[in-house]
Amino acid sequence: QVQLVESGGGLVQAGGSLRLSCAASRSIFSFNAMGWYRQAPGTERELVALITSSGSTNYADSVKGRFTTSRDAAKNTMYLQMNSLKPEDTAVYYCNAKRREGVLIAYWGQGTQVTVSS
Repeated sequence: QVQLVESGGGLVQAGGSLRLSCAASRSIFSFNAMGWYRQAPGTERELVALITSSGSTNYADSVKGRFTTSRDAAKNTMYLQMNSLKPEDTAVYYCNAKRREGVLIAYWGQGTQVTVSS
């Protein structure tokens, strides 16, 4: 079983920054990929950023140039640095990790609220 615990959400003014953390209960190198998703009220959950086991990253067009994902293997933690935040970034942000255990299993954190005021 894998536990993912997010932290770092909160209320920030437009143009501000936040850093989200996702602490995993096992080595982050045991995952095929990790990512950040977000879901605003009335919308579907969408992929924000992805980092593979090799360290390759990919971002949604809406956050390119503003958000950066990284990881710290020593802490088994993935981060999402969010700069130049906009009101439309307001959502619950979820950490996701995928691990092959025969089949590909996806694990989710509990989510952390990010609210950007205008």
